[in-house]
Amino acid sequence: MVDDSKPGGDRLTDGWFKADTEVEPGDTNIEVAGLDVQPHVFFISIGVIIAFVLVTLFYPGELIANAFGETFASAEGAFGWIQGGIVGHFSWLYILAVNLFIIVVLFFALSRFGKIRLGGVGAEKEFSDLSWVAMLFSAGMGIGLMFWSVGEPLFHFADPLFGAEGETAAGAEVGMATTYFHWGFHPWAIYGLVGLGLAFFSFNRGLPLTFRSVFWPILGDRIYGWPGHVIDILTVFATLFGIATSLGLGALQISAGLSFMGNEVVGTAVPTGTGMQVGIIAVITAIALVSVGAGLDKGIRRLSTLNVGLMLAIMVTVLLVGPTVFVLGLFPQALGTYLSNFPELALWSDSFDNAPYAGWMNDWTIFYWGWWIAWSPFVGLFIARISRGRTVREFIGGVLIIPAVFSFFWMSVFGGTALHFELFTEQGIMETVFDAGEEVAMFELFTLLPFTILLSTLAIILVTTFFVTSSDSGSLVLGHLSSGGKHDAPRKQRIAWALTEGIVASVLLIGGVLGALQTAVITAGLPFVLVLVFLCYSLYLGLSTEYRTLESDEFAEWIEEIEDEQDVVVKKSGSGVVTNIRDTGSKRGGAAEDD
Repeated sequence: MVDDSKPGGDRLTDGWFKADTEVEPGDTNIEVAGLDVQPHVFFISIGVIIAFVLVTLFYPGELIANAFGETFASAEGAFGWIQGGIVGHFSWLYILAVNLFIIVVLFFALSRFGKIRLGGVGAEKEFSDLSWVAMLFSAGMGIGLMFWSVGEPLFHFADPLFGAEGETAAGAEVGMATTYFHWGFHPWAIYGLVGLGLAFFSFNRGLPLTFRSVFWPILGDRIYGWPGHVIDILTVFATLFGIATSLGLGALQISAGLSFMGNEVVGTAVPTGTGMQVGIIAVITAIALVSVGAGLDKGIRRLSTLNVGLMLAIMVTVLLVGPTVFVLGLFPQALGTYLSNFPELALWSDSFDNAPYAGWMNDWTIFYWGWWIAWSPFVGLFIARISRGRTVREFIGGVLIIPAVFSFFWMSVFGGTALHFELFTEQGIMETVFDAGEEVAMFELFTLLPFTILLSTLAIILVTTFFVTSSDSGSLVLGHLSSGGKHDAPRKQRIAWALTEGIVASVLLIGGVLGALQTAVITAGLPFVLVLVFLCYSLYLGLSTEYRTLESDEFAEWIEEIEDEQDVVVKKSGSGVVTNIRDTGSKRGGAAEDD
């Protein structure tokens, strides 16, 4: 952690970079039952959450269907109609915006802004590079890789794009490239943009670590009023229900794995119904509470490191016992197909032949873009929280490149192994996966490999730990949002949110409306598209101001005074911009206490 009392700490540069406001994060908070909450955001969010759950559970289907038609006979039908309208009218907006985000984050990383340090020139890294990357996966999409790495390549293999024939080698190649497209640079560009914006405005400008802060260039102090409250309430809503739906989907996969293990090992059928799934959520929530109590460093960090270790163990085992040479050859070939077709994939909207692929765009690309965008406040805020002390270039490089490349190789190992069995052997799992669902895909693949029981056991453990870290990191984010953006919300507050996530997920599973909620969350991504477009401009203004200050003669003269008065090391870039200030011990007794 950075010691702000030292010459190399934040107090060196506060007067140069902090936002011109007298309001501090949490100034308007109240304490309730040991919780430190921003009253407007916390209580209204709780009310909205309860109301939404009740409406979704007790949806007046018959009454609404009689008035508006059969489409609205269920909550899922109503939300599906809304999502269909969004896809029909705004898919172009999703496509253009997500590509814009890639261009913007690359510009920030490769331009003069790349050397700006998150937290100021005196900020130090809070976590090691390994721990940081591990936590990126745990909060970002680690569980998605477990859920879709076998199923999605098979779906695209059976029904490939761009005229390729299904269930052929050409279809497999296009299928893998399409999977790379959905799990590669685009989602991580979204997360990187949001994380960079939140980290910059919070650490460099001293604003609350909440989504309202990205509106500072336009709203100024009004971010602390109702405009800011509304923004954070929407963010709480998207975060909580995004985590709740993921807990529900995770329960489905763990339940499928336990059922598989019961049949294969014990010879006894394990129930897979709602009761079992609710029990799984209860166990995940209980473990998450222990992790929340341990704190960010001992809880999420250690679990995230465990996650990466388990991922590597499973991936390497499948690679070695499966078609190793085929997978190693598929990885660069599929990557080349993805990169060579990147512009076409990235900008394809099927405008000239809408009828055959309208459902495909809805179910795949627009589904993913809406999901990543809806999740971006949650994942971005968590990434921001753990990224203090990193330069913009290092941040974007780590967030955009490392997870994407790992995801490509992971998909090649699992999806490629499944495709090898479909293409070159009499064995296959495609029909079983299509009938039973994606949650059984990985376990069905393991039946075709040695060490089936070991791999299945490790997979169940890994899915569980991924969901624990997702719940834990979600609780951390919700704690920030509900405490007015304070960097350290009370432990009781994070525990309360972890319990709320588990309860909401369980209630929605019992009510059978998890699918409706998932559709609603994706639909909520539409307004966030416009918010993120604004964030591009807002962040450009903020980084430009910081760069001009770092390059100014006045700041350079002030740095020289600091060097003369205190024993510090000043590092500068080739352009003369100060990139870091490190304390080496004061020359004068008591100097470290001077402001």
